[in-house]
Amino acid sequence: MIDEQWAKRFAADWIESWNSHDLDRILAHYADDFEMSSPFIVQMGFSASGTLKGREKIRPYWEMGLARAPQLKFVLLETLVGADSLTIYYRNNTGKLAAETLVFNERGKVVQGIAHYKPRGE
Repeated sequence: MIDEQWAKRFAADWIESWNSHDLDRILAHYADDFEMSSPFIVQMGFSASGTLKGREKIRPYWEMGLARAPQLKFVLLETLVGADSLTIYYRNNTGKLAAETLVFNERGKVVQGIAHYKPRGE
């Protein structure tokens, strides 16, 4: 079971990591074999399924994303806590709302990440 205070600290550090644009710091939150799902994986041409598994597959995707958005900045809005997961609800630098649901292993590392975005124009 995830403790609420731990979840809030994790979410704050996760946001700060992305805002630092330091990919190694970002990846430190994740297990080596984690799985990531996002509509941007499809849009950027990495996988038609929208899912990548393992650091060696996800690192180039995030490297490209950070390079395409040098002004990237996330603002934490809310942290929602589950049994072995949490959802980080945030706004990005373009004002778009997003939520990432992260599932953890027993060592507190993310084993699955699922990104959600508010559709454009809404």
